[in-house]
Amino acid sequence: MAPLFTRDPDGPVLTAEDWPYPVNAVFNPGAAVHDGATVLLVRVEDRRGISHLTVARSADGRSGWRVDDKPLLNAEPDNPANCWGVEDPRLTYVDELKAYVIAYTSYGPSGPAVSLALTADFRTVEDLGVILPPEDKNASLLPRRVDGHFVLLHRPVSVTTDRADVWLSRSTDLRSWSAPEPVMRARTGPWWDAVRIGIGPTPIETEKGWLAVYHGVKASANAQIYRAGLCLLDLERPTKVIRRLPDWILSPQAPYELAGDVPNVVFPTGMTHDAATDELRVYYGAADTSIGLAVGRLSTVLEAVWAAESDAA
Repeated sequence: MAPLFTRDPDGPVLTAEDWPYPVNAVFNPGAAVHDGATVLLVRVEDRRGISHLTVARSADGRSGWRVDDKPLLNAEPDNPANCWGVEDPRLTYVDELKAYVIAYTSYGPSGPAVSLALTADFRTVEDLGVILPPEDKNASLLPRRVDGHFVLLHRPVSVTTDRADVWLSRSTDLRSWSAPEPVMRARTGPWWDAVRIGIGPTPIETEKGWLAVYHGVKASANAQIYRAGLCLLDLERPTKVIRRLPDWILSPQAPYELAGDVPNVVFPTGMTHDAATDELRVYYGAADTSIGLAVGRLSTVLEAVWAAESDAA
């Protein structure tokens, strides 16, 4: 079978050299299309090792990026919830709110926690702060309510076991959230996603289900390898996995994915779809150092996932 996604031939689309101020690395961006431009909300690690979130914009989503000269969301030295950084955003446009919901990780001495913020223009932001306590991360909000509730996919640790899997919680107001419900487990044995998994960008609603990209981790003899995979969740029962592709769709191969601050990593966090061309773009962190782009067609991807065995979940 031909690859479902191909890398941008020009290599990473954004690196630290593109930043208007000195930084160590740029990676793990949320993605959206706003006012006709692709917007990436980028995790930027400064030279202390602390991360903040800065906006980059491009007319074509590939080149000519315009990077803001200051963060949209920043760590607060006196806030124990995020004094060590704000990280790994996912972006969801919620029509009901006429705003984008930013789900991100706040990091402090107690560990990583899930936080939310709202923005209508990526220039001003209303920060809701921590909504799920440590240890929790990899949060992504569905773009509409399901059965009257907002639905947040996330990865708590030690809910009933010490496994790091995908769960979901529900809310009516984005502030108070229900106890986590299990969605999808890491596989066991030698699978590419057997150590742990986490949801990636905001899932896309299709006629067959919520199409979701996730990352999976495999332990090798001397390292861990981060790859990307696909699954389909039931539209009205998102705790039900309808399909799960057995193979990964993206694995570290390019030099900028194999070498960096954390080698052997592709970590998808942003995704956009162009309805006119059917182009599906996945933006990902490469080796925790730069931002890569992989492109496919939604119709082709959906067909491949639907063809997977239903019991592969």
